[in-house]
Amino acid sequence: MPALHVVAMVVGVALVVVTMSDVVGRLVIPRARSSAFGRGVDRVVDGVFQLLVSRFANYEDKDRVLAAQPAVYLLLLLGALLLAFEIEYALLLWPWTEGFASALREAGSSLVTLGFAASPGTVPTVINVLAGATGLVVVTLQIAYLPTLYAAFNRRETEVTLLSARAGLPPWGPELLLRTRYGVRGHTDDLPQFYAQWERWAADVAESHANYPVLVRFRSPQPLSSWLVGLLAVMDSAAMLLALRPSQDRIEPRLAIRMGFTALREIGAALGISYDPDPDPYADIALTFTEFAAAVDQLHRIGFPIERTAAEAWPHFRGWRVNYEALAYELARRTDAVPAPWSGPRRWAATPIPVRRPPNRAPDDN
Repeated sequence: MPALHVVAMVVGVALVVVTMSDVVGRLVIPRARSSAFGRGVDRVVDGVFQLLVSRFANYEDKDRVLAAQPAVYLLLLLGALLLAFEIEYALLLWPWTEGFASALREAGSSLVTLGFAASPGTVPTVINVLAGATGLVVVTLQIAYLPTLYAAFNRRETEVTLLSARAGLPPWGPELLLRTRYGVRGHTDDLPQFYAQWERWAADVAESHANYPVLVRFRSPQPLSSWLVGLLAVMDSAAMLLALRPSQDRIEPRLAIRMGFTALREIGAALGISYDPDPDPYADIALTFTEFAAAVDQLHRIGFPIERTAAEAWPHFRGWRVNYEALAYELARRTDAVPAPWSGPRRWAATPIPVRRPPNRAPDDN
């Protein structure tokens, strides 16, 4: 056997093992891990979709196009895996065929289990059987992968949809407090329960989105809704509550913030985004004091019980937000999330979309 064929077989075996390890690690083992193969396909698909959405100025039009991105990614990933295995098995079959082109034809025939091409002999027969089994395993795992993705998506979107009644569309942290009116005029204080629910929601998202990073690109059914912007709004509202009302300090908003930025860190690590695990609470943040003070002024005008001025509360709010702002902004930029207030820049020139509020109607209105 020529030395070139021996080298081709050694390389083919090594590549089959590496590629199959990537498939098993992504689809079978329930643990977050970085996949160079998946990231490469994602970059290609993301680049194509960025070119497509660059034609549109309106965010809703961009969102409609971007909604197809996860599906295209999954289809292209499956095709790329099958193509990789075809080349790898062709390297193994090369010594028993008339040339590499014939080996590619035979490997493709076996992978899709059509069996229209096969070389005689024990060794090529074994290789063809392994190629056929590989094709079945890869396609089956990808199909079985979809219900898991959509189950996680549905769990995520239930709370995100409910959030729109509290935090508006697009979600905004101060809006959540404006609508809830914590402890104002006899309103029921249900925020502790709300933050406890979002703590558990963040834990679920951390587990599912870190293990299956493609979920990060699944967009909400409503264009102005977003799981990421919703989480940011919840954490901002909790941070404002803790900063403005120290006498009402509760464990639930603290845990919601901590689980929220823990989720962002786990997802960021799965996507290869670096972050500071122990940020300085006195460090500067991108959100300005002017923006924070304007939101505090809105709360003051509706009679929200405030115990600190904006200047007094700012260091406390900043100390909370420094834990999650940079990661949230980077994820929002990469996923082209709805440009909500306090959610950072996007990959295109984006002006924050004001929160849409329902009209205030009463029975005696004309």
